[in-house]
Amino acid sequence: MHLDPVFLSRIQFAMTIGFHFIFPPLSIGLAYFLVLVEWRAWRNEDAVYERMGRFFSKFLALTFAMGVATGITMEFQFGTNWAQYSRFVGDIFGAPLAAEAILSFFLESTFLGLYLFGRGRISKGAHWFSILMVAVGATLSAFWILVANSWQQTPKGFIFNVQTGRAELTSFAAAVFNPSMPIRFCHTMDAAIICGAFLVAGISAYLLLKDRTNEVARRALRIAVTVGFIASALELFPFGHEHARQVGNQQPAKLAAFEGLFETGPNAPLTLFGWPTEHGLIGAVRVPGLLSLLVGMRTDRVVQGLNDFPRSERPPVFLPFMGFHVMVGLGSLFIAMTAYGLFQLWRGRLWEDKLYLWALVLAIPLPVIACQAGWIVTEVGRQPWIVYKLLKTADALSPHLSGGEVLFSIILFGSVYALLFGLYLYQCVTMVRQGVRS
Repeated sequence: MHLDPVFLSRIQFAMTIGFHFIFPPLSIGLAYFLVLVEWRAWRNEDAVYERMGRFFSKFLALTFAMGVATGITMEFQFGTNWAQYSRFVGDIFGAPLAAEAILSFFLESTFLGLYLFGRGRISKGAHWFSILMVAVGATLSAFWILVANSWQQTPKGFIFNVQTGRAELTSFAAAVFNPSMPIRFCHTMDAAIICGAFLVAGISAYLLLKDRTNEVARRALRIAVTVGFIASALELFPFGHEHARQVGNQQPAKLAAFEGLFETGPNAPLTLFGWPTEHGLIGAVRVPGLLSLLVGMRTDRVVQGLNDFPRSERPPVFLPFMGFHVMVGLGSLFIAMTAYGLFQLWRGRLWEDKLYLWALVLAIPLPVIACQAGWIVTEVGRQPWIVYKLLKTADALSPHLSGGEVLFSIILFGSVYALLFGLYLYQCVTMVRQGVRS
């Protein structure tokens, strides 16, 4: 049996990146939630918010630790599986990845230790500043990682050296602020806020189902529903809308895969439902002209279909199409759920609506699933390019790598990750069941 090392290496990278990407959005969202909570605890001298900070800081610590552990193993693949890729982008990625390690990770980890172990030992103002620096460090870390990823999508600020076969940096600013970077950063950071809001909302809802008078859970749920609604609405517009426009202008084949659009022309339809194949959509439900309107702000805007691209340069259709529609569908659900929560809060019945509280508990993983779908859309939609229009994925693999070696590592990583994730969930459930302590 032939084991394709390119296909298996892509599976391995998808597994390790996807597992790691569970934790950074949750960490970022929780960090900013705790910035708000600890500010109120400090400025208002409010014991309820202090207890809230103590309780949710445990989830931040655990999630951060998981993110660090999974991030370290993830990076080894650049040398083991993707040596030609590392050779090609090394001059470009060296600066942002070094900045992420030195300016972001150490800032985040140092102040997280001060935040976790400094409570009661340093002033309340310094304690609040420590969690603020954790949030800033996490944001900077996301920024530099997204710089590297966005450069793969829309590379700028470089020249290609034919003799060395490497991309060489010519403008650091142009490479950092490449065309897709600003909107991708806003879109991803807002998604992290949604992840944090729904995690806090789900945990608070569970505590309220056990005890309706739990004041920590009441206030936490009020914050989570409010922040969740604002962030979910912003994720649809302007961030989601502008990101889709950016993709349509700079990666038209990816947008065509999102929508299952095969024919080029004006009045391009927006697909609501359908079953994608490599040749068309089955049972498609479309809104005529809406895709042209959204991308070009007019219905006569010509949108390229997949048939405009050589077959060797088309992305797969199934995963980008399904991932995109899952992401958009869940995003719409988040708006509806948080809007209903605000309505119930306005009515003064938020704490009594058991069906809604259970829905929040069950919805905890949904924003993470939406993030995973968005990542799949971004990465698979770029195929067959690993660096858009410059380096194909099949040409980026390490030489002499065998399929059997990659398969063994997939089994090994998968086993370890399954164990880690089980332990993570067990510890989270245990902390929730223990509840808020005085």
